[in-house]
Amino acid sequence: MLFTIDIGNTSMNMGMFEGERLVHSWRLMTGIDRSADEFGSLIFSLLQRHAVPISSIGGAVLCSVVPPLVPVFQEVCKKYLDTDPLVIEPGIKTGLRLLVDNPRELGPDRVANAVAGVRLYGKPLIVIDFGTATTFDVVSAGGDFLGGAIAPGINIASEALYRRTAMLPRIELVRPKRAIGRGTVSAMQSGILFGYIGLIEKLIKEISAELECQPIVISTGGYSPMFVEGVPAIQICNPDLSLIGLRLIHEMNQAER
Repeated sequence: MLFTIDIGNTSMNMGMFEGERLVHSWRLMTGIDRSADEFGSLIFSLLQRHAVPISSIGGAVLCSVVPPLVPVFQEVCKKYLDTDPLVIEPGIKTGLRLLVDNPRELGPDRVANAVAGVRLYGKPLIVIDFGTATTFDVVSAGGDFLGGAIAPGINIASEALYRRTAMLPRIELVRPKRAIGRGTVSAMQSGILFGYIGLIEKLIKEISAELECQPIVISTGGYSPMFVEGVPAIQICNPDLSLIGLRLIHEMNQAER
């Protein structure tokens, strides 16, 4: 089995693959101050609960947008899973040409999403990841990673309204019934949800115009389900895209390890 770990700013997504099949997946809150032993104990408990023996784990691969947690999870994998993880970083084979100004600035989760998107759905491609940030990643018809766009995540926008204003409350992020809110909460829900739908549709339109074609549009990330219905251009929603990408990148680099 292969253990995959995608460490985000807010949460981390972990999965266990048996061949090409994702047999287990878990989501934990990212804790920058947690030790390797704390994370290891949590992971060990999850594996025990699902009757996954440590001896069945033949490898691990991780990507992280929180650099201090990379050595922590390297220690977790070695100490608790008895394996040395592959870390997604510059120089790793991905099958994509990264046509960006500085590949070292590119989030490894974005690369994993693009790798999985191309393998599963083809190209040209836009992958929209609704996480702490909302990212748009673009792959050309020739299979080149061209870059993309980054916007604040919907939860960041909602929290900013709550924290930076005196009278606006913290709200639940649900799709409102109408654009004209008749109260503060419904008005905030309308502004945030419909506003983000407009942002998404505009960026898809502008990116497609620059590509001079109609790309496949995929969504992933924790908030993606709430936008699939409201944005007809989104053709596919795959919440496990980054984990699948990690598995594919591990396969590409396995012969060199």
